[in-house]
Amino acid sequence: MKDIAKRGKDPLAGPLKLGVIYTIAPYLLPALVRQVITKSPQMPLVLQENFTVKLLEMLRTGEIDCAILAEPFPDTGLALAPLYDEPFFAAVPSSHALAQQASVTAEQLKSETMLLLGNGHCFRDHVLEVCPEFARFSSDAEGIRKSFEGSSLETIKHMVAAGMGITLVPRLSVPKEALEPKKRGAEESFVKYLPVLDTRSDGSSLPPPTRRVVLAWRRSFTRYEAIAALRNAIYSCELPGVGRLS
Repeated sequence: MKDIAKRGKDPLAGPLKLGVIYTIAPYLLPALVRQVITKSPQMPLVLQENFTVKLLEMLRTGEIDCAILAEPFPDTGLALAPLYDEPFFAAVPSSHALAQQASVTAEQLKSETMLLLGNGHCFRDHVLEVCPEFARFSSDAEGIRKSFEGSSLETIKHMVAAGMGITLVPRLSVPKEALEPKKRGAEESFVKYLPVLDTRSDGSSLPPPTRRVVLAWRRSFTRYEAIAALRNAIYSCELPGVGRLS
């Protein structure tokens, strides 16, 4: 009863149960948790990392209060607040010929061995939208892909470093130092990250491939101030290279 009364006076008082998909959590949560502790210490985050489908189910059943997801996903009548559009970067071995370029095109990626996350990861579907050819693997490439089902982006990056193939990654997963001019004496990087830039037939630039990241919650969830505080905390994070949405 005391907790309920306290929450009535302060809508931020009490834990907020937040779900985050696997390909966002490792790159956003460290900064987000710090921001929430600083700005709303009375609202600790109870975190759940999972697949989109599972988080949608947990939202429906009330196991979590809100979730950070990437569109598209099935319309379940949730309230949505767009957060940012995040471009994709190609990750290639530093010894690869493409690593000498400033950017790559989707056409150039078609002839490469693409390392993908397994079924259930929405980012896998995003990659296949950019390069649909990789939905039809040869038997050898299929064997490589299956060995990574259920794996993480970080594991796949290690395989890129080992020269097993290339992959696409979301911008926030790109290490900060990877896009900075190499400093003298710095440790050698075995992965090069390149923007994916294509042009139209008239020579004009096409928008880079992106994913839209949103905050979702049940319409029946009444702690509106908590949702607003979480969204403000996300916008207070350093989000390099993404297009923030208001």
